[in-house]
Amino acid sequence: MDAREAGERIERELLILTRNRETSTPRGVRGGGALDRSAYVLLSRLEAQGPMSIPDFVDAFGFAPSTFTRQTSALLRDGLVERTLDPEGGVARKFRITDEGLARLAEQREVFVDGISGVIADWPAERRERFIADLRQFNTDVERVSGRSWPRPMAGDR
Repeated sequence: MDAREAGERIERELLILTRNRETSTPRGVRGGGALDRSAYVLLSRLEAQGPMSIPDFVDAFGFAPSTFTRQTSALLRDGLVERTLDPEGGVARKFRITDEGLARLAEQREVFVDGISGVIADWPAERRERFIADLRQFNTDVERVSGRSWPRPMAGDR
C-alpha cells in the first residue's frame, strides 16, 4: 500500500475515532455539564504548559486570534480560567487555569480514560504499548511537519 492509500485509510479511521469520542462525551458532569471540545483542548494545553496569552494560543494552534478571544471569553465567564500578569514579566495578560477549571478537566478526563480503558481492557499489554507508541509517533510526526508541538511529560513519565 502506498502512502496515499494509507493516508486515505488513516483519515477514515481518525474521522471515526473523532466521531466515537464526540458521541461518548460525558453528560451530567458537575458544574453545568461537559466541557465542549475546544474548552477541553485549551484547558488541557494550559494544564500542560502553564499560563498562555492569545498570541501564545495562536502560535500553538495556528488559528486566528479572534478564535481564542471568543473561546477564552467563554472560559472566563464560566470561571475555568482567569487573567493574570505574565509570570515572566511581559506586558501581555495571560490566561491561567483556575482550580474549578482543573477540577472540571480532571473530572471529564476521568470519564474519557474510563471509556478508553474499557475498550482496551482485553488487549494484551504488548498491544496496548504498541498502540500508544504508534499514536505517539504519529502525533510527533504531525507536530514536526506542522511546526507545532504539544508539551508532554518527560521521557519515561506518563
